[in-house]
Amino acid sequence: MFDLDRWMEIYHVLRSNKLRTFLTAFGVFWGIFMLVIMLGSGNGLQNGITRNFGDMATNSVFFWTESTTIPYKGFTRGRTFDYDNSDITALSEGIPEIKYLAPRTNVGGFNGSSSVIRNLKSGQFPIFGDYPVFNKIDPVTITSGRFLNDFDLSEKRKVIVIGQRVVDILFEPGENPINQYIRINGVYFKVIGVFRSKRNGEAANQDNQRIHMPFTTLQRTFNLGNSVGFFNITSKDGIPVSVVEQKVIEALKKRHFVAPEDDRAIGHFNLEEEFRKMEGLFNGIRWLVWIVGTGTLLAGIIGVSNIMLVVVKERTREIGIQRALGATPVKVITQVITEAVVLTTFSGYFGLVTGVGLLEGISYLLDHSGVNTEMFLHPGVNFNVAVTALAILIIAGAAAGLIPARKAVSVKPIDALRFEL
Repeated sequence: MFDLDRWMEIYHVLRSNKLRTFLTAFGVFWGIFMLVIMLGSGNGLQNGITRNFGDMATNSVFFWTESTTIPYKGFTRGRTFDYDNSDITALSEGIPEIKYLAPRTNVGGFNGSSSVIRNLKSGQFPIFGDYPVFNKIDPVTITSGRFLNDFDLSEKRKVIVIGQRVVDILFEPGENPINQYIRINGVYFKVIGVFRSKRNGEAANQDNQRIHMPFTTLQRTFNLGNSVGFFNITSKDGIPVSVVEQKVIEALKKRHFVAPEDDRAIGHFNLEEEFRKMEGLFNGIRWLVWIVGTGTLLAGIIGVSNIMLVVVKERTREIGIQRALGATPVKVITQVITEAVVLTTFSGYFGLVTGVGLLEGISYLLDHSGVNTEMFLHPGVNFNVAVTALAILIIAGAAAGLIPARKAVSVKPIDALRFEL
């Protein structure tokens, strides 16, 4: 393996026809380069989309109310209804598969906003009443202070946690908002925390404009009675959230006199189901990339095999002399296969390095250019994929040299010595 004469011979063979060697090596280089670029681009697309989920629990399901579509128990079609505080107890005690139950309500209805004032500055922001457990379902990064806790909830404290965008609009640069007061619809609230979204792009901008206060405080302060806007629920570990989803729907229909066959009155969104669909899509893209990339790589390997056949034909007399001097068939086969492996390994390695380097360069430019990369983030391939691609390349190189090598030893030494091009 470390015979200097063998390596000098390989160098001489590859160097003797530079253009042919370059074109053959370029086919392998391009195959591995395109495989790396396509895999990295797929990962960049996946990173960008999944980043929009932040650290949200993917085993989550959300419920809200819609108008009924079927008359039931004396109630007419088209009836509207609201969830209430009694539903919180009924769901938490009646469905043991629930891990986190976070009722939520807000001022001004869905996507509504309220006037928020501090001194001479003001803005319109969405106001949400939440349970502390909400931050376990859809976590945010607390940059100063703290999030809501159970005492805030039970004591109906007039405290709020505000997003970074709210701070930028209502406070002076460098000013500490903690323990300061702001006015919401004429009522003063104390700031106890500031947060920043874990999402990306526009989703992060929307999150950073939110204001959270205790659920009970919002109900009492803004005269919402015991009304609940919607529920955020996660299932316990190991239990599909679809199980919880079905049980919650059945319970809510029964409690609010909705026909069992009315599938539109209880609005719901299963995040786990959507997340699995997205994972399936990216797995399909990944498999397609491997198929296309491997096909491109295979074309380069076939080129190596063909060129080695030409090399073997050109060296028929040389091989005949080696055989006549006592070279074994194994030695001849090893020599030809080694030449093919060297050619594919070096060209493939440069293709791999170039592809990874280009992806890293693109990732750096995206991070430092200020361009909106909401749908494309940190393209790249992990180390295991790179090693796997290189291993496949080496094996393919050996396979590419096998047919020419067998042809080289199939010719009898006496015939090889008489061979003329």
